[in-house]
Amino acid sequence: MDYRQVVLKGLLELISPDKKTALVIGHPGHELRVFHWLEITQPAVFVLTDGSGRSGISRLSSTTRILEQVGASRGSLYGPLTDGAAYDAILNQEFGVFIGLMRRLARSLIDDGVTCVVGDALEGYSPTHDVCRLLTGAAVEIVQNTTGRAVEYFEFLLDGRPDSAMTSPDQDLRLDLDDEAFARKIAAAQSYRELESEINEAITRNQLDAFRVECLSRVPNRPLDFAPEHKPYYELYGEQKVSSGHYTHVIRHREHLIPLTHALWREVESVSDTL
Repeated sequence: MDYRQVVLKGLLELISPDKKTALVIGHPGHELRVFHWLEITQPAVFVLTDGSGRSGISRLSSTTRILEQVGASRGSLYGPLTDGAAYDAILNQEFGVFIGLMRRLARSLIDDGVTCVVGDALEGYSPTHDVCRLLTGAAVEIVQNTTGRAVEYFEFLLDGRPDSAMTSPDQDLRLDLDDEAFARKIAAAQSYRELESEINEAITRNQLDAFRVECLSRVPNRPLDFAPEHKPYYELYGEQKVSSGHYTHVIRHREHLIPLTHALWREVESVSDTL
């Protein structure tokens, strides 16, 4: 690949193929949002759930195909939870489930010598996306505390326009895809049949050219302000489902996500030099 054709704003060294990188995502398919970065860096990819949703059918095989196509590898966490199990664990405040995954992720990042982690953004769209962000940041903190190794941590948007995520041009990374790279990205997305409706909706809402840009925003390990101004989308959606009789309970930011955050960071503070 001719890296001179990659238009960058930000930190060029973050796309070096020699840098040890990891991608941590809540659902299979999220890798499509950063497909060109995936092509360049070929990271280890960790996935929290199997993406089965209400259908009960895992979509991990499609993500595996994408990873094989670009030369990326599967991480030690690769869909350990069904979507239903993840939602139940959040609702029932079974924080040990996520603490265990955090520790396993931290152990892998340590053993693999990872120095750059990219993952889902905290958007209030899906509780699993937000849990992935919280869990990953805590794992990165453990790596830094136990090894003294600096680990750079970036997030990317899953709900918002990908070309609107830049907040600090001196700290963030932006990839502007040329025609060939963009064509490969679109072809990969179109081949992911399980996400056909979601991909079409995203293109309709944002316009196709918005996905010609991939933005990675540097973030702190622990969110500085985890109090949304408005009710998160997942609460509004959950309320609709309860009203229609499809759900019996609603995942709440204050009732479920905030206590989980505290539980994760209590674990971070208690972790010794051995995991």
